[in-house]
Amino acid sequence: MKTILAFGDSLTFGFDRATGGRHARLDRWPLVLQEALVGKVHVIEEGLGGRNTAVDDPTSTIDRNGAHILPVLLDTHKPLDLVIIMLGTNDLRVALGGTAQGAAQGMKRLAEIARDHPYGPGFTVPQVLLVSPPVFAKPTWSVPDPSVSPRNQESHLFAGLYRSVAQELGCGFFDAATVAKSTAEDGVHLDAANTRAIGKGMAPLVKDLLSVA
Repeated sequence: MKTILAFGDSLTFGFDRATGGRHARLDRWPLVLQEALVGKVHVIEEGLGGRNTAVDDPTSTIDRNGAHILPVLLDTHKPLDLVIIMLGTNDLRVALGGTAQGAAQGMKRLAEIARDHPYGPGFTVPQVLLVSPPVFAKPTWSVPDPSVSPRNQESHLFAGLYRSVAQELGCGFFDAATVAKSTAEDGVHLDAANTRAIGKGMAPLVKDLLSVA
């Protein structure tokens, strides 16, 4: 059985904006992916709300810099066959003043960390799959309209930029916006159906990357 690390933010954690809680386990995309390839893969969920790619967040009481924690998780969960990274949404937070280009560079750094980590004798280097998150949607509640805001425009750049990084590094790439849409409740998070869609949508690609029948 192949082992996969799913590394992300609240979209991987399965935050449910409607309830303020968490989607049921079988509605979260890492577990949906595991179920789609049942008996072939074990998927480890490592989603943290507010996590960004490689930027310090001065507003947070915990470390949400993905580049800081990824090496720890790589050692914690080795041996790994595949590391799936879906981040970038939080890089665009106003408090961080980020851009899609900056997020793409952060994703490049994370992919390099996964590739260059000193796993040690007897441990193989895992493959890496970069995932661009769904684009922002217009929310129904009273916040600045992201459909015309710079943050929304930046979110539409994720796929092209991440694809270029993946091609440069020889990583896999999946555009989550091709199968999932952000909820209208806040324009960023996913309802149960859309988070399930990501797991189902990437299953054929993961199956091919890992050469599982």
